[in-house]
Amino acid sequence: MALTGCASGANVAPGAGGEEGTAPVHPGASSPGAAGDAAALAQAQAWLDAANLPPGAVRTDTSPGTFTSYTGWPCGPYEELEGYWVIPDTTVVDAANWLIENPTADLVTTNFGPATEDWGPVDSAIVGYIPAPGAQEGVVYTLAKKEGDVAIRAEVAAQTDMATCPPLPDGSEYGAPGQG
Repeated sequence: MALTGCASGANVAPGAGGEEGTAPVHPGASSPGAAGDAAALAQAQAWLDAANLPPGAVRTDTSPGTFTSYTGWPCGPYEELEGYWVIPDTTVVDAANWLIENPTADLVTTNFGPATEDWGPVDSAIVGYIPAPGAQEGVVYTLAKKEGDVAIRAEVAAQTDMATCPPLPDGSEYGAPGQG
């Protein structure tokens, strides 16, 4: 049995493709305005700054598409940041495979293999990266088809030094970020 880190998009920020007037629910995240952890925030920012996107990707300040899920980071506290891009004239499969083959920073992918359209058109994909096997922090890219383009959201989480993971029943383990 594995506990994965994805949740429905019922609680997403305005403009992020979900219901207006609701905010993300991130139980392990530091509260806005709280002191947080400077080292964790610096690590999250470094991973976001190092985001490696396919050629032609254009960064945006707001969500460029509809994302129907978010990453539920199970261990905390942590610091979390988001980034958004649009890649013109591409497919979700091409963008996902580029991300899988071109890691961000010194992170390793949690994906098992390449994306494929063997079973039909692909409208969304998730590509995760972690700093080490078993980690519950890193970068999760969510890709969504937007007309002829692909919208990308990067969810970046870095754990504080005080981070812990809730205990799981014997034989259970957490799923890797991006595998929810």
